[in-house]
Amino acid sequence: MCAISVAALGLSTAGTAVAAPVTVPFQVNPAPYGNPNGSFDAPAPRCAAVVGAQPGAVVITGGNPGGWGCPLTSQVQWMNLSTGATGTTHLSDGLNGIPAAATVNTGIGQVVAVVNPVAGIVTPGFATFYVP
Repeated sequence: MCAISVAALGLSTAGTAVAAPVTVPFQVNPAPYGNPNGSFDAPAPRCAAVVGAQPGAVVITGGNPGGWGCPLTSQVQWMNLSTGATGTTHLSDGLNGIPAAATVNTGIGQVVAVVNPVAGIVTPGFATFYVP
């Protein structure tokens, strides 16, 4: 009887697994003096798109530990290639020790996002990913 109860508990939890969020890294290339690889004083910022944490939404944030690394207050433009929906937002300003991030409600589908820092001579960074 005990074995049947344990087996029933195991069967009842099957199918409740939720996929873990997926991080898609990308970078924004500074171009000091025309050098797209950055330099000692202007390294390439690392950004990331985190999908799967919320249905139909993506979080654009830093790709370094703790969510840091993406340029603060950057403009984020996005397009859902599956639905045609578009939008623009800005990353937060990183005040009070909170890393720059923006949650974008793109809807489900294949999405392309472009991060364009508001300061400096840079090549915008972009990524494409599927938002579940």
